[in-house]
Amino acid sequence: MNRTITLGLAGVGRIGHMHAENIMGLRRSFAQRGVDLRLVLTDVAVDHARSVAARLGAGHARTVEQLIAEGVNGLVIATGTMTHPELIRTGIAAGLPVFCEKPVAGDVPSSLPLLKEIRAADAVVQIGHQRRFDAGYVEARRAYQAGELGWIHSFRAVTCDMFPPPVEFLAGSGGLFRDCSVHDFDILRWITGREIMEVYARGSNNGDPAIGAVGDVDTALAVVTLDDGTVGTVTASRYNGAGHDVRLELQGSAATVAVGLDSGAALRSAEPAVGFPAGPPHATFAERFAQAYREEMAAFVELVLGERENPCTAADAVAASRVADAAQESLVTGTPVSLV
Repeated sequence: MNRTITLGLAGVGRIGHMHAENIMGLRRSFAQRGVDLRLVLTDVAVDHARSVAARLGAGHARTVEQLIAEGVNGLVIATGTMTHPELIRTGIAAGLPVFCEKPVAGDVPSSLPLLKEIRAADAVVQIGHQRRFDAGYVEARRAYQAGELGWIHSFRAVTCDMFPPPVEFLAGSGGLFRDCSVHDFDILRWITGREIMEVYARGSNNGDPAIGAVGDVDTALAVVTLDDGTVGTVTASRYNGAGHDVRLELQGSAATVAVGLDSGAALRSAEPAVGFPAGPPHATFAERFAQAYREEMAAFVELVLGERENPCTAADAVAASRVADAAQESLVTGTPVSLV
């Protein structure tokens, strides 16, 4: 007998639209497992949400409250950051498993009361750190945890956008480390199982002066120290003209692995007669992590079905946000910031 699972999705902007397409794209594979997967959309831009729903063959609700009243089995939140706490609470109150794009809230202090509420309710809240589902990062974690790399003597994490988003977005993004490098901080914790104990950051602005005018930098680097003393770097930039560049190198006493060296890597070799990479570079995160986003949403469906553990808890996400906050603080003060 088929089981029907209906997901409600709030927010049909760029990322929400992508999640909606991915959910509908999963219907066939879940049908083969005896699951009838359905979707209902809502957005404050009612006509836009109705149009997207009609195109995808999904349902539509005018409000989140109406969406929940229709009897959904899980809630996907892809709205603006400042709405996340309220919508997470709404999902918890309805007894629903919740998927929410990062971050949990606009800042760590605002996240902490919500973490307590999640724990008190024994609620299921998965946060959207999609790199945990990227094949390269998954393999790097497996190799490290299997002991194939030996002990890690250094690491280098990179997140570089091809071009900056609008300055209006940057004015409210919380800064380059919170907006971009938080993914690197999360993945370092996830792969190594270690906590980040100290960050020391520097930054620069050689692009649009308006980015500096809103208090951000267009390029930054943090020296990161793990709780076992291992050191490495986390680099980010808004102006990587070669393409969207997301990589991680883990250098160990026995072996080294690199994530992100695929045919669409946004770099070229300066060595003679080396043609790698062969393909066009990734332009945005959507292309670079297309499969990871699909796997992430499949994982949430499995979470709703009770078939797996939560792959990225709210506490995990807040831990990464604490590191990003510390990096932003170090950027401003020019001194190392301890997280002990």
